[in-house]
Amino acid sequence: MSISSVWGSVYPIIIAILFFEFIILIHEGGHFVAAKLMKIKVNEFSIGMGPKVFSFKKGDTKYSLRWLPLGGYCAMEGEDEDSEDSGSFSKKSVPARMFVVAAGAIMNLILGFVIIACLISSQDLIGTTTVAKFADSASSSESGLQAGDTIKSIDGMRVYTATDIQTGLSRSPDETVQMVVERDGEQVNLDVIFAMTEYEGKQYINMDFFLFGEEKTVSGVLKNSCQVFVSFTRMVFLSVHDLIFGRFGLSDISGPIGAVSVVSTAVKVSYYSMFRIMALLTINIGLFNLFPIPALDGWRFFMLLGEGVFRRKLPAKWEYAINATGLVLLLGLMVVVTFSDITKLF
Repeated sequence: MSISSVWGSVYPIIIAILFFEFIILIHEGGHFVAAKLMKIKVNEFSIGMGPKVFSFKKGDTKYSLRWLPLGGYCAMEGEDEDSEDSGSFSKKSVPARMFVVAAGAIMNLILGFVIIACLISSQDLIGTTTVAKFADSASSSESGLQAGDTIKSIDGMRVYTATDIQTGLSRSPDETVQMVVERDGEQVNLDVIFAMTEYEGKQYINMDFFLFGEEKTVSGVLKNSCQVFVSFTRMVFLSVHDLIFGRFGLSDISGPIGAVSVVSTAVKVSYYSMFRIMALLTINIGLFNLFPIPALDGWRFFMLLGEGVFRRKLPAKWEYAINATGLVLLLGLMVVVTFSDITKLF
């Protein structure tokens, strides 16, 4: 095997790992900047985990680079324990602490929006939801869909962007899709039949039509960026909904290994594909961190909200027990998902 072929297999994985580290850096950077704005003492800000490569201290904060590019952290004074330091996390007001806790997820969401806006700006045209033409032997055109139809909903899910069309088709349980389209100013109900494609043992709809694009304008790019951001956000919630109600199982969830595999594959396809997945993942991470699940930022935000409303803190022993239980469950889920990722690879 030549060096070039080895490098061709390795470099997408390296890019994918750096890609995740950047998302985590943005998240922890959000906590860091918010803490500094709220005059909270940050003991250490670390890029990476594990043994230290080097570090330096500026002011009260130690900045570290560690060997494993698999995470990072922003360690604040009084974050997990009582502290009498006037600059400790525990001494600040509830709104200040809520802002710091939410800042990481907010930065992930902002990063997602910025990536989406850059991708849309780089395109020649802005995508629409109006059918332009069909692929050869398209089964959807044979079952009633026509060029010029503007797709309004798929299986009851409202459609606003081309991304929504892809999401709706991917969620369909079989080849028959109920569509509502606008045709000549009227709403038309269709049962559209698609050909299916198999991928990793599962059947998916083959989207056999193309959509019109419209000329770019500044307002058009901003509007479509907001719409696609909302579409990605909805995709995350729909995925959680489908997991809870049994549409997908644990075997369909990807952990870090599976996500690196997906990203590295996207790198080989195009940088557009890579950044599109990056936008979806950073939005996913931002939203997931805001869920009120013990051991996540969302749970701490929820506890602070309760403290602000009821003027009482949850006893420290109970908070510790809940967070520890949540952490154990999350680590257990991570082990299961990682094992599933490994079995998929081999």
